Amino acid sequence: MRLKNTFAGLLLGLVIAAGDAYASFIFVTPAGSTTGGQPVDAQATFTFGTNSLHIVLTNLEANPKSVIQALSDLAFTIGTAASSSSLSGSSGTERTIAGNGTFTDGSTVAAGWVFSGGGTTFLLDVLAGPGHAGPAHLVIGPPGPGGTYSNANGSIAGNGPHNPFLGESATFDLSLLGVDANTTITGVTFSFGTTEGNLVPGTPLQEEAPEPGSLALLGLAGLLLGFAVRRRALS
Repeated sequence: MRLKNTFAGLLLGLVIAAGDAYASFIFVTPAGSTTGGQPVDAQATFTFGTNSLHIVLTNLEANPKSVIQALSDLAFTIGTAASSSSLSGSSGTERTIAGNGTFTDGSTVAAGWVFSGGGTTFLLDVLAGPGHAGPAHLVIGPPGPGGTYSNANGSIAGNGPHNPFLGESATFDLSLLGVDANTTITGVTFSFGTTEGNLVPGTPLQEEAPEPGSLALLGLAGLLLGFAVRRRALS
């Protein structure tokens, strides 16, 4: 009886673990995208869980010339309406770029981006809203050869109001009541620079649902269930 109960508990645990699946969607700026005549290259990865959404926003444009190439907001829509929504956490590493293009990374801090919206439409914005960090904390891409921002003009290098940036990426954790691993991302728009309106619609790059690990757990649970049924039939 003890073995039977242990087996049942193990099976239940595997089913629960398999059910806690995640779905990820990756959106990018289309090849050749520009803002203000400068190239931009960005990526946003969205990972849904039960009542949660984790976002990694990444600037891939190396050795930028102008602040107009730095990310300042992310708008997105989801396929399932959330009955309530809030920002539960965010982070990014502060990066200060000196007048000669060298940089210093500081602490990992709250991103200072403001979350707004509801239902199916949402916005993360560093330039507006209560407590926004802008015009600082825009997400800037990696340095160029030699580990310096050798192309940077005065809107980046040594610019007091725009420093510190967030170096290369920022993460956001959202509480969205009603979403799960079956929820989809239906649209994404990236925004760049310290002036609202430099928008680039994103295109989907990849979709994963559910994670392979969750499928493996579900398969193992199925095998164990079949074994249990067979054993009972033979007993």
